[in-house]
Amino acid sequence: MPQWLQWTLIVAGLLAIALLAAFIARQFRTLQDSKKRQEKTEAFQKERRGSMIESIRVLSMAVEEDQIEYSEACLRIKGLLDHVAPELLAQSPFRVFQEVHDQIQHMPTHRARQETETRFVEKMDRERLAVEEKHADAIRRAATALRHHQF
Repeated sequence: MPQWLQWTLIVAGLLAIALLAAFIARQFRTLQDSKKRQEKTEAFQKERRGSMIESIRVLSMAVEEDQIEYSEACLRIKGLLDHVAPELLAQSPFRVFQEVHDQIQHMPTHRARQETETRFVEKMDRERLAVEEKHADAIRRAATALRHHQF
């Protein structure tokens, strides 16, 4: 084999090695970046979950101390449980949050409530208060159980 062909093949081999090494280094950096992003995402989700659990506990304590309307607490707790532990909404005593939510979810809130006719709002308030009164004991029991629940 001629010497120039040997040198050409050696240079081609070294070039291939260099290109493959660069490709491997790039893939390694990409993998590391992806791993860091995944860890950040997991940390954020863990922090968010912890914040939601804390909110559930605060709402539960507010229910126990009658510092919040039961209907509002049910709507908020149900929304938080949807993200944290949706399976609890099908279990006793936590089922009451889903039941109350289902009965009052059609009622206007915030701006829609302000834009609604006063007579209709009063009718909805009477309906909401009747639902709260009907489920008051179950809501208090569920709030106490939820405050002590291990997530």
